Amino acid sequence: MTSSPSGNTLLLQRQLKELRKHPVEGFSAGLKDETNLYHWEIMIIGPADSLYEGGFLRAELVFPPEYPLLPPTLKFLTQMWHPNVYSDGRLCISILHAPGTDEWGYEDPGERWLPVHSVESILVSVISLLSADVPDLNSPANVDAAKQVREDFAGYKKKVRRLVRQSAEEAFD
Repeated sequence: MTSSPSGNTLLLQRQLKELRKHPVEGFSAGLKDETNLYHWEIMIIGPADSLYEGGFLRAELVFPPEYPLLPPTLKFLTQMWHPNVYSDGRLCISILHAPGTDEWGYEDPGERWLPVHSVESILVSVISLLSADVPDLNSPANVDAAKQVREDFAGYKKKVRRLVRQSAEEAFD
């Protein structure tokens, strides 16, 4: 299976058209610049009954030229405090890890990126991550957030809720 720029462009155009035609509850997606199909803007609405409820979480999704053979990267532009989000906003979840075997043995190859995944499946995974009652602490991207979850869960929740309120205020500025 090879990928060609024109094939990648057609796939991204099709996925964008599908999301515009049939929006999925919980997020919206569009191009950051109408001339660049490889750079998307994402808005995730904080899932109901989660710490993120009421939040408007801005992110960007950047696709490599090898897409769909390689995964895009998702980076939150909204300040986040979560064990699976690096301090620079990059999201660390299995579905966005390159295909193949995990050198540290945390993930099975089937949990990692597969070319059948789509923007919709990525964003549904992100919403699922944000909906979890307790974040996954197995291999944290943000060690400080993971430590706070373990040692001071009430403080962790308070910090997340403060950032969620801030995201809602910024969304309407």
